[in-house]
Amino acid sequence: MEKIVIEGGRALRGEVPVSGSKNAGLPLLFATLLTSERCVVRGLPHVRDMTTSLRLLEQMGARVGDDGSNGMVVEARTLASTEAPYDLVKTMRASFLALGPLVARTGHARVSTPGGCAIGSRPVDIHLSGLERLGASIRQSHGYVEAEASRLQGAPVPLEFPSVGATENLMMAATLARGTTTIENAAREPEIIDLADTLIAMGATIDGAGTSTITIEGVRELGGFDHVVIPDRIEAGTLIIAAAITGGDVFVRGARPDHLQGLLPKLEEAGVSLEARDGGLAVSVPAGLKAVDLRTAPFPGFPTDLQAQFMALMTTARGRSVMIESIFENRFMHVQELVRMGADIKIDGNSAAVRGVSHLSGAQVMATDLRASVCLVLAGLVASNTTEVSRVYHLDRGYERLEEKLTALGACVRRVPAGSTP
Repeated sequence: MEKIVIEGGRALRGEVPVSGSKNAGLPLLFATLLTSERCVVRGLPHVRDMTTSLRLLEQMGARVGDDGSNGMVVEARTLASTEAPYDLVKTMRASFLALGPLVARTGHARVSTPGGCAIGSRPVDIHLSGLERLGASIRQSHGYVEAEASRLQGAPVPLEFPSVGATENLMMAATLARGTTTIENAAREPEIIDLADTLIAMGATIDGAGTSTITIEGVRELGGFDHVVIPDRIEAGTLIIAAAITGGDVFVRGARPDHLQGLLPKLEEAGVSLEARDGGLAVSVPAGLKAVDLRTAPFPGFPTDLQAQFMALMTTARGRSVMIESIFENRFMHVQELVRMGADIKIDGNSAAVRGVSHLSGAQVMATDLRASVCLVLAGLVASNTTEVSRVYHLDRGYERLEEKLTALGACVRRVPAGSTP
């Protein structure tokens, strides 16, 4: 076990690159199950969720290797297994994305119900009802979902909520279905577009990705692909907030304004200066921060994956802000840890009222999920004295070399064994 130790009070300055997107790279890895041909995914971040996904693909019989040029090669020529077992799926929800590709290609899949961060129930019902509309027979028992179909059949699939995972699972499954599938109320996130672009490169016929209606014309088989993942918009947003919370001056290379539509207006409203330049965004805070209200929403709204980070930003802003979490019911678990650092936050159901304080104080705090962990690191950057963040294995699921990137900008951040004295 390790912890991250932060000596706060240093303004971040310089340039920092954004890694490839975790949330875009994961579905691309599972899309390799749709074909027997060679697939290359480039720019994947070196994070724990990627390692887990590659282990799962290998366990199913795929050949996995590094091409020596920032590309991960996956060849699923023959599948020795169509099961995603609990010992891997329990650590990462995205592994449920194996379900659609497996049943579409082989006619059978057995996938453990997923785990991941403890931020809410996030039921898989939307995935399963969609697959049933495509003709799959679904059984659930002993913590597993089993799906069977001789060949999936295209159909209209209305989603009760624009779930990113369900949209990805159903879009992949529909590429090999017979006939036309129309996904209504589909998720519109940039990761959906990136997956659609990859599937099209494999030979799929897809129209409407990035809108609420996606149409897929099924084909008999798909080929391989060679694709570079998009930059990680959540990491980009996190680095932008890191610059803002410290009153720094940072160029975030790889940050794309079109991927950050929900975040950037709120930052500007809070007093953050943002300038789009070739290849990224320049961030500075010319006159201090002021409180801003927000409500999380599916893309292009404010992303739930940046709510905790933005809350850290608001803890020292002038005034009172109200943050409403409309996506996950347990995504305020970082609040009690911020309060330990001197933040003034009151929770009422799915809303949190944050009154800015003059300063935060370093403390020993504990991460409860991926985004909460980085929220506490951000708070530590601006807090006086020393902050120790424990259970940082959550952080390693989704952020690549975060301490190294922050240190290069002038922060004092280091990782040490959990039992050591800073």
